[in-house]
Amino acid sequence: MANAAVVQPYRDGDPTRRRNGSGVSICGFGLRVEDIARVGAGAQVRLADDEETLGRIHASSEFIRRAVDEERPIYGVTTCFGGMANRVIPRQAAAELQRNLVWSHKAATGERLPVEDVRAGMLLRANSLARGISGIRLEVIQRFEIFLNEGVTPHVCEFGSIGASGDLLPLAYIAGALTGLNPAYTVDFRGVEMDSAAALQRLGLPPLPLEPKEGLALMNGTSVMAGIAANCVQRARLLTALAFGAHALMIQGLHGSNQSFHPFIHAHKPHPGQIWAAREMLAALDGSALTQDHLDGHCDHPEGQLIQDRYSVRCLPQYLGPILDGLAQIARQVEIEANSVTDNPLIDAANDSVYHCGNFLGQYIGVSMDQLRYHVAMMAKQLDAQIALLVAPEFNQGLAPSLVGNRLREVNVGFKPLQLTANSIMPMLLFYGNSLADRYATHAEQFNQNVNSLGFGSANLARRSLEIFRQYIGISLLFGVQAADLRTHAMFGHYDARRTLSPGTVPLYDAVRRVTGRPASAQRPFLWNDNEQFLDAHLSRVVTDIVAGGEIAETVNDLVAKLQEMEG
Repeated sequence: MANAAVVQPYRDGDPTRRRNGSGVSICGFGLRVEDIARVGAGAQVRLADDEETLGRIHASSEFIRRAVDEERPIYGVTTCFGGMANRVIPRQAAAELQRNLVWSHKAATGERLPVEDVRAGMLLRANSLARGISGIRLEVIQRFEIFLNEGVTPHVCEFGSIGASGDLLPLAYIAGALTGLNPAYTVDFRGVEMDSAAALQRLGLPPLPLEPKEGLALMNGTSVMAGIAANCVQRARLLTALAFGAHALMIQGLHGSNQSFHPFIHAHKPHPGQIWAAREMLAALDGSALTQDHLDGHCDHPEGQLIQDRYSVRCLPQYLGPILDGLAQIARQVEIEANSVTDNPLIDAANDSVYHCGNFLGQYIGVSMDQLRYHVAMMAKQLDAQIALLVAPEFNQGLAPSLVGNRLREVNVGFKPLQLTANSIMPMLLFYGNSLADRYATHAEQFNQNVNSLGFGSANLARRSLEIFRQYIGISLLFGVQAADLRTHAMFGHYDARRTLSPGTVPLYDAVRRVTGRPASAQRPFLWNDNEQFLDAHLSRVVTDIVAGGEIAETVNDLVAKLQEMEG
């Protein structure tokens, strides 16, 4: 608590703190994956204050107030919940029902979710409520804006949602902190842990007692799983672009041919992802002195060598194509979910109607995150095949076994240990590639929630899968850099691959060299003698840079943008 003094009180009347014009807009529509990831990383938000948005919010809240006064039968408002929905709640207990709903669901467990995932979930909950058909007051929605802009993030646990009636328990922790239901709800306040009562005090805000429908509106939705999913999609875009760059380095290290990426081939199998992969790989290899240029449709065929590359190189567009198409579909599904209203019931105040529904079921997130983990595993599988070619003198076209640098030092083993690390990761990624949403029956709440999505669990597994894949990408980049150096020496007598690589891959190569503290040299490759450096230190620096969006990540920003364009 020693750092708590740096937190400045929130001043309700200060428009500069409430309305940051550059922030991400919360209006119920229009959020993209990249917007969600920005807010997760700390970007400001601004709640729409146009007459239409505010009018819808107010009308639906007033509808609920009248319905309670009239004792109209509405699920979760004048009835209890789930399998107890046959129990009528009297008017005088309608508000207490909402407070008890939040209180009773403080039952989660496990590690805390990362701040960026909780922030993304808060953004999406506010975005859903801003559509104005959830029966919740504007001042409750404004709490999301305040917390996000002031850097106050409720603590949420990793276990507690089956994704059937939305993320009930994760959202209950957010609701309890936002409203100050009890000091037992804790938050991260700009890096300082404190209870929610202290956080509200520092923000200059009073506790906010819930009114009818509001606890249900806050808790009943797919917002946390969808927020995690959006962050996963954005990370997957970056790692896909880096995987693409690693392939380009390794193909040059293998002295591969560019012919397999010729447009003529892919025009006759025109899957969008395949065409994109072929076009971008051809561009990435353009100008390389290390590849074989066979774009004219003719191939040199030296005696004793294969006339064409092995499958991991030759079939790269056909292999990556379905993965790219799959990632595009996942991004579209996540964005639709992020801009949806996912609680129950929904209020059509203009027509005096209530609709009981199941928009809270997170099936799209559960299935899409299962697919994302599968695609990640498939990307790693192909990179693994390229690494296997590079280390085997039978297949690497004259490079040293295990990419040893100094062959005269007889005890050198080169990248052999790093391949072992890669091989230890591969089975885990393949295991994480298995689906979750289809295999565990859960009949919760007296068989009310008799089907479920497990979307929250699937999204959390996707986060972990991408964390592991990040390590694998780091390994692949180190292999690509060493292979490029050794191929440069084999063909041109020096080790400075910046002079021989394609212009499109030099920035990535150079960034890896700089980040690891091993600048390019004509005299020695990345790894010369084993006892001169530690590979784990290099790998750690590469992965840390990727996590931070540093030099290495920045070299593929254009490719990430092209991936987003392909997704439409």
